[in-house]
Amino acid sequence: MNPTIEAVTQRIIERSAKQHRAYVEMMKRTMEDNPPKKRLSCGNLAHAYAACNQKDKQAIRLMESANLGIINSFNDMLSAHQPLETYPKLIKKAARAAGSTAQVAGGVPAMCDGVTQGQPGMELSLFSREIVAMATAIGLTHNMFDGNLFLGVCDKIVPGMLMGALQFGHLPAAFVPAGPMGSGIPNKEKAKVRQQFAAGEVDRDKMQDVEAASYHSAGTCTFYGTANTNQMMVEMLGVQLPGSSFVAPGTDLRDALTRAAVYRLIQNTKSAGTYRPLYDVVTEKSLVNSIVGLLATGGSTNHTLHIVAIAKAAGIKITWEDMDEMSRVTPLLARVYPNGEADVNHFQAAGGMAFLIRELRSAGLLNEDVVNLMGAGLDSYELAPALNEAGEAIWEWPIAESRNPTVLRPADDPFDDEGGLRVLKGNLGEGVIKISAVAEENRIVEAPAVVFESQFELMDAFERGELEKDFIAVVRFQGPGANGMPELHKMTPPLGLLQDKGFKVALVTDGRMSGASGKVPAAIHVSPEATMGGNLAKVKTGDVIRLDSEAGVLEVKISAEEMAVRGAEAPAEESQNLGRNLFSNLRPQMSTSMEGACVFNFNHHS
Repeated sequence: MNPTIEAVTQRIIERSAKQHRAYVEMMKRTMEDNPPKKRLSCGNLAHAYAACNQKDKQAIRLMESANLGIINSFNDMLSAHQPLETYPKLIKKAARAAGSTAQVAGGVPAMCDGVTQGQPGMELSLFSREIVAMATAIGLTHNMFDGNLFLGVCDKIVPGMLMGALQFGHLPAAFVPAGPMGSGIPNKEKAKVRQQFAAGEVDRDKMQDVEAASYHSAGTCTFYGTANTNQMMVEMLGVQLPGSSFVAPGTDLRDALTRAAVYRLIQNTKSAGTYRPLYDVVTEKSLVNSIVGLLATGGSTNHTLHIVAIAKAAGIKITWEDMDEMSRVTPLLARVYPNGEADVNHFQAAGGMAFLIRELRSAGLLNEDVVNLMGAGLDSYELAPALNEAGEAIWEWPIAESRNPTVLRPADDPFDDEGGLRVLKGNLGEGVIKISAVAEENRIVEAPAVVFESQFELMDAFERGELEKDFIAVVRFQGPGANGMPELHKMTPPLGLLQDKGFKVALVTDGRMSGASGKVPAAIHVSPEATMGGNLAKVKTGDVIRLDSEAGVLEVKISAEEMAVRGAEAPAEESQNLGRNLFSNLRPQMSTSMEGACVFNFNHHS
């Protein structure tokens, strides 16, 4: 095994020993004290199966077979979640065929960062992860279920479900995706028209046509943003079936994989005799595997928040430094937009997750001592799913070589020798940068700061022609404690356009850029944030900032003495429309970005 991955894994195990042990012991006590269904009174049980058909009622009442709980994020406004409408019926039928039962335990909200991008609703996006976690717990707290199925896809939904699921880690769990929509307009062309629109070269009708050609049908958006990174993550963790992440919705294989997830989950329940609770699956080793997958594919920077928070839910402490160290030895094996021109359908066609995992294993970059939906070890995760003559999913075929080396490469011939995620430190705090899509000549920028209190101020300055120069944009008061840490993608086209004109530009912010972080160097998630005492609040326009992603440096060129006596600016008063006032009390409770930007303490001793 790669010595760095092995050393980081061991360090995480040692650092987390006390808390993780407490978490596992709490899960074991939960199974002993509150086994599914067993402690329910006759009245409790009657309420819980009152709406079932007679056969299901009898099966649940006998308590000899598994009853599965379904947590569903279905809504039909969002393309990625629209296919989930039909899943419960399919799952229930598959469960009955296996002599078990299934019930929809509850629904969770599913908001879309694509719809709220640059809108007031984006300030609720990160908080929605916590709401999803709590909604998951509400659905499962009835204690009716021997195993749980999670139907979710996008940005905060899957991490929130996983955080909620881990509070029921004494039960087995399976995540069931919907798959990506078909390829539309090429992502590079879309990005080009967005820049043209920012420059005033095309009108709104043209821009709307291009966007509609990109986001055009049911399924996940096809670029490799947070939603598709989620799917990679849960597959690498072992809570999603091998090769199931990027199979298109509405296909026979998609339905067969959903049925297979039901069968595998039933096999992992205590009533089936092969008990594989979630606490055996999500461990320090499997979390490291998910980080390696993130780095090897150039995935979303949102996962520097989500993986930390998910790990914390299991009593495991992962740091950005762990990710940075692993990134230095993890080769970049995939080029999927925004790190390339391909989309996830091209990634799947090139060999997908099966080839990726095969190559990461061959390079000694994955922990082999793990448990997953398929059993122990990673052998089955090197196999691509297919249909047998009966129309059921089988795993028999390894993907021996990439079918498209411009999209997916072997570990001995990577796109880059490292994963491209770096930690930046200095007198401005600590942040992260994703450099896998940043050209080498743009990875170090030293220029005067131009300070903004929002992305809209930057866009206004761009439209006034004030940014035709070398500069580093400081966009502050965008952290979790300030306004919920919205993504700031409205700035991407103008900053990209200025870079294309030859100016040296970069971004420094305590906000997020996430899965679509692209060619402009961006130091994001800077902690401590401006509203919580961070030095970003003291930066003035004209201060020279150095962003050096090679050396891991983020600093403003003023002395410590001057920094100490400078006053900090205060954030502007925010409006609270479109529901944001309901979330005001959460903001002061948020931990730092380094700690996962999370409101939960996860006290595993109670």
